Amino acid sequence: MAIEVRIPTILRQYTDGQKAVGGDGETLAELFADLDKRHAGIQDRIVDQAKGGELRRFVNVYLNDEDVRFLEGINTKLTDGDNVTILPAVAGGMV
Repeated sequence: MAIEVRIPTILRQYTDGQKAVGGDGETLAELFADLDKRHAGIQDRIVDQAKGGELRRFVNVYLNDEDVRFLEGINTKLTDGDNVTILPAVAGGMV
């Protein structure tokens, strides 16, 4: 199963600068585990193992432009040809 994963700039250090990488898995959890095998350390930046493997609070993940938090979260099912986008939440501004 071929799934394209778009990588944000802040995580490209794990993918040797690649903006998009391929991965495999039937769920997001499996996909992130597969990505970690190919790009060591990336899974820990996306998933909080201390909280049962849930997505980190300030990381947004989209499956074909749908926020996975409104689907099945980390257990969202994937199909061949899906596009996954990882976006860190951005905060800031003046206080």
